[in-house]
Amino acid sequence: MGPSVGRARHGLTVVDILDQRAYERVREDYRRQVIELKRPRRVALGSIMTLVFESFDTVRFQVQEMARVERIATDAGIQAELNVYNRLLPEPGELSATLFIELTTDEELHHWLPRLVGIETAVAFEVPAGEDGVRLVRSVPEATHAEQLTRATETSAVHYVRFPFSPDEVAGFAAGPVSLAAVHPAYRHRTELAEATRVELLGDLEGRTERLSFG
Repeated sequence: MGPSVGRARHGLTVVDILDQRAYERVREDYRRQVIELKRPRRVALGSIMTLVFESFDTVRFQVQEMARVERIATDAGIQAELNVYNRLLPEPGELSATLFIELTTDEELHHWLPRLVGIETAVAFEVPAGEDGVRLVRSVPEATHAEQLTRATETSAVHYVRFPFSPDEVAGFAAGPVSLAAVHPAYRHRTELAEATRVELLGDLEGRTERLSFG
């Protein structure tokens, strides 16, 4: 199973998803490759926050696993899942991520979730902009997910966010260096992207993607 390179396109379709018997035959190999694919796409911000930047294969893997667990066998059922998960795919000129607030105890939940209300709009890329300048590209919550956040006094532990870039900001990202920062009043951390991560995400911004083949 090897990667193939192609232009990003809008959304997965039913033909991109294997039926259950076919998926079981390739699942272990595909799962292993998706885990490796995610390594440069995972960026930690401080001790309790991680962003995983989504791609064709990270989303396809989620759909395949959901279909497997829920035993979804019809095209209509698969399409219903695709309607949900396709919202995670980035278009050229943007990045899309799942933001995890990683808390393991009730004490941590009670401490952090009320304090981090609004975190979905308080993460930003720092990209070069001219001589010694830096421009912030801030996160925007995925619209449907944002509508479902009904508790104004406590945030969710998982958010789906996008980072829309202008052409100049894409050029700055390509030039590097690039950092990702949490700029929330209650949580401020900054991580400079590893080169492998910057190159991987630049492919998303430029509409290029490496896709894993099932066989």
